[in-house]
Amino acid sequence: MQIDDMVLVSVDDHVCEPPDMWDDRLPAKWRERAPRLVHKSPGRDVWVLEGRQIPHVGLNAVAGRPPVEYGMEPTALSQLREGCYDVDARIADMNANGVLGSLCFGSVPGFVGELFAKQDDKEMALAMIQAYNDWHIDGWCGAYPGRFIPLALPIMWDPKQMAEEVRRVARKGCHATTFPDTPGGLGYPSLHSDYWEPFWQACDENGTIVCIHIGSGTGMSLQDPSAPVEIMIASTPISLYNCATELTFSTFLRRYSNLKIALSEGGTGWIPYFLERADYVYDHHRHWTLQSFGDQKPSDVFREHIVTCFIDDLVGVRNRDLIGIENITWECDYPHSDTTWPRAPETLWRSLEGLPDADIDRITHLNAMRHFQYDPFVHVPRERATVGALRAQAEHVDLSPKRGGGGKTPSDYATGYATIGDIMKQMATAFSTPFDDSGAGMVEDPEEHVRQTRDHTR
Repeated sequence: MQIDDMVLVSVDDHVCEPPDMWDDRLPAKWRERAPRLVHKSPGRDVWVLEGRQIPHVGLNAVAGRPPVEYGMEPTALSQLREGCYDVDARIADMNANGVLGSLCFGSVPGFVGELFAKQDDKEMALAMIQAYNDWHIDGWCGAYPGRFIPLALPIMWDPKQMAEEVRRVARKGCHATTFPDTPGGLGYPSLHSDYWEPFWQACDENGTIVCIHIGSGTGMSLQDPSAPVEIMIASTPISLYNCATELTFSTFLRRYSNLKIALSEGGTGWIPYFLERADYVYDHHRHWTLQSFGDQKPSDVFREHIVTCFIDDLVGVRNRDLIGIENITWECDYPHSDTTWPRAPETLWRSLEGLPDADIDRITHLNAMRHFQYDPFVHVPRERATVGALRAQAEHVDLSPKRGGGGKTPSDYATGYATIGDIMKQMATAFSTPFDDSGAGMVEDPEEHVRQTRDHTR
């Protein structure tokens, strides 16, 4: 196989929601209370819901920007590539990157809809989540059949409604939903509680894969503001090690034979050690803990139920036999700063070159198609779905750098390098410009902005 022959399906990308997404989805009763995009000067946008500013507009949506301008900016849609929020432009950017299919996590509502779940009015919250799911399935994914894998937000505060939403969106062709890596981090019962049983059962019955994204429950590691920011970036994927342990040693996973869980953006290189350690602990301690996997080992349960996801992971690919080749999937992470866009095929090929064609096909698209009940070839003939064929359709796409902030860079760091504190300050500046919201009570204290930002990322 050559690089242009690959078929790429990314199981982890992101969308910056467009301002008009609520216009045709919400019942009239709730339309005036819908989240809305407020344009602030200079060059800063925020979403506002019930008087609260939401720190997700373009934050960290840096695809196409020069690396020297990376940070938690830009903060206005005008500073982004249109592909971040416009579905037509997204398809063009996917074509330019040779990517056939994409699963997109949301930005404004949080990974598991926590923006809405925190609202006191749960009737409104339910309407917002269902409207969001309808926009995502029918509006974003439905605009280009075969090019997207739909992903639904869960109704975390009511497991029975949560299960019903799984069934409702499954009838619309959506067989993926999100869930936090640590429910307790958001104030919910643990993974080991019976609280979640209706949800697990609905996912098992409908073949709905549960996508657990890094930072979805515990948030990012922002505790030490003096620490170099690379510590946060480098350690976040492996934070799912703890979640993998919780899942593997849980009892519910063994009760639902059809239940699959994806460790989104968690990487794969650490998994062989994790599986070795899990089996060792079981063999060494089960006689006194009374844990029983029957004829299986923990690693067997992991491979039966857990889907792994990586962006660029040579170590994981080399150890694919230890991980389980049937469960390895690929991610592009557009438009976040870890993305390999627009050179994803070239980056991935460094890990895949020389592998058997069958293994390449599994990693690049076949595994994703099976686990996510996604068949793009119903809409896009395979010969038109390859890296080479898609890029041939994208010769008009402008890949020149998208510069922002008048050419300025965010690199005025007091220590000479970026710290977590510097990133927190960048995020807080999105809120520091006052605007007239007709008495909505915006907080203009910079310290309070930092606190709100930290709370939202947890």
